[in-house]
Amino acid sequence: MNSSNLEIKNRTQKLREMINRYDYEYYVLDDPSVEDSVYDSLVRELKKIESKYPELKTDDSPTQRVGGKPAKKFAKTNHKYPMLSLSDAFSEQELIDWENRVLKLLEKKTKLDYFCELKIDGLSVMLTYENGILIKGATRGDGLVGEDVTSNIRVIPSIPLALRASITKHQATENNRNSKFEIRNSGASRLDVRGEIYMSNDSFRAVNKEMAKKEEKNYANPRNLAAGTLRQLDPKIVKSRKLDSYIYEVYGNIGAKTHEEKHKILANLGFKTSKYVKYCKNISEVIKYCREVSKERPKLPFQVDGVVVIVNDNNLYERLGSVGKAPRGAIAYKFPAEQGTTKIIDIQTNVGRTGAITPFAVMEPVCLAGTTVTRATLHNEDEIKRKDILIGDTVVVQKAGDIIPEVVGSLPELRTGKEKKFKMPKRCPVCGGPVLKPEGEAVARCVAESCFAIEMQRVEHFVGRNAFNIEGLGEKIIEQLFQEGLISDAADLFALKEGDLEPLERFAEKSASNLVESIKMNKNITLNKFLYSLGIRHVGSITANDITNHLGSLERIKKASIQELEQIEGVGPVAAKSIYEWFRNKNNLRLLRKLKTHEVRVQNPKPKTQNPKLRGLSFVITGSLESISREEAEQRIRELDGKATSSVSKSTTYLVAGENPGSKLAKAEVLGVKIINEKDFLGLI
Repeated sequence: MNSSNLEIKNRTQKLREMINRYDYEYYVLDDPSVEDSVYDSLVRELKKIESKYPELKTDDSPTQRVGGKPAKKFAKTNHKYPMLSLSDAFSEQELIDWENRVLKLLEKKTKLDYFCELKIDGLSVMLTYENGILIKGATRGDGLVGEDVTSNIRVIPSIPLALRASITKHQATENNRNSKFEIRNSGASRLDVRGEIYMSNDSFRAVNKEMAKKEEKNYANPRNLAAGTLRQLDPKIVKSRKLDSYIYEVYGNIGAKTHEEKHKILANLGFKTSKYVKYCKNISEVIKYCREVSKERPKLPFQVDGVVVIVNDNNLYERLGSVGKAPRGAIAYKFPAEQGTTKIIDIQTNVGRTGAITPFAVMEPVCLAGTTVTRATLHNEDEIKRKDILIGDTVVVQKAGDIIPEVVGSLPELRTGKEKKFKMPKRCPVCGGPVLKPEGEAVARCVAESCFAIEMQRVEHFVGRNAFNIEGLGEKIIEQLFQEGLISDAADLFALKEGDLEPLERFAEKSASNLVESIKMNKNITLNKFLYSLGIRHVGSITANDITNHLGSLERIKKASIQELEQIEGVGPVAAKSIYEWFRNKNNLRLLRKLKTHEVRVQNPKPKTQNPKLRGLSFVITGSLESISREEAEQRIRELDGKATSSVSKSTTYLVAGENPGSKLAKAEVLGVKIINEKDFLGLI
């Protein structure tokens, strides 16, 4: 066996060991140490290797079995019907590919329709009824043998202890699809149904609020808490946690021709079924529904990680059978993962506006949060050492929405011995100037005043959204303006003319005119945004607001002593020294003079309105507001003598919750902070 094949064999074995360990944590301990998306990434890689090298596939591979072993502290119980798991689709194209595979197994002219339901992030259970009475509730376990948790299942209010056997007929007319059927097994000796036990977001927050009062550690997520609760030995604890259920499958010949009819039968028997379901005539409607759910996902009352898509015709579903652990007639469309695994090809550095040398990982492509990621920040050299990251490592990467991708940590178990340590450069990678790491600081910096990269980053910051907000000035355009000698600093932007830009690549007459007009329109700027635009070290938008509100004019800020600056709430000794020194640097003062020459006008804040309602009150805004931007809302709070901050604490008076609120909402609930909506907030301001 050559060295390449040996490496593949070793990696395959290491992947199996890791996946088996994660299986045990997830299915047996109900205490996973990694996100589902990380687990999925590793399983997909293992499947890919086994597909390419069939000789490496073994009977004990985690890709060949249903799940983990049941825990020992509950009695084991056999499932009459195997609790299979689902294959996953991670893109719309994979959904289309799945349909094509299904059609190949059926007659060529078969027309497929589908039933879609949410993939709630809970834990699967099998419920057994005899003569209409609940006799057993069991966890999934390994799919064939689970754990008997009947005593705990019985205290979940949404699970019926007795079936509503009196209902024998139902007629459906939704979407003009008429179908009559009888519930044949409602009074039969045995009925088995499958569903999900989960915890709502509200119940989850309530439990964590109680934990906080007791000064105990909060639970990580609703799924873990639901799993741990169902396996409590004391049913009283289970009852207090307010678990919920969603039943989606019934076994045996019950007279249902479609999966949609199964849901209606379950509802008529007294089970709680989901209202978040959708009949789809074709795969295009399925894809449309998946997009809709993905968009509405943050507003749902529980955690979901995808959509289950099922061939609606029960006869066709049964004919398709299963392969390995999964039915062919159903698939789980997983929402874009926010975490995944990939390999670091190299570690490189870039230079920021303050001269900070920031290392970043160049990686093999990985799809996260709907985008393909090839680079991720590593923050600084100390972080690389703390996270034990080497060049060549397999790593966990995360990305949430628009947040810059970040390397969470390495998976050292997958190392081959060829990995290399990263060394911070001693010279600036752009200008070749010296790189120094001040004592007590984590960040190394280029200290050359003439560094091209630093000046470029300063201009990018200067024109950003929270500063001058000049549209059309991206990184490439700014670099081009520097290279052509049209600007040497941010002030030069205001001297640009259309004739300067039209000859340049990427510019036509109209785009040159648009950019010049955009720059001209933004010559007037509020003092807080102007102060932020200067890129003074340790001065973010919040600090800039605090300084503006306290001193009120640029002249007063320029003349302020370190002691005077330190007296401003939110400005510490380090920031005060940085501000003081910035306004005494000859190059910075020259920049201010140039801006004034180019008629950039800085507007001082309006006098604060004497409104006793907001004086001394502290606000935090989370989520998006419809009628006003967050920046405008915070500015209005300050004008009315209130305080706008970015983090929730016991001293916060109000949390303003807009659309899609983040983790601040949960923290506010735990701390007992009053939560108001946008309408209430507008009433106050």
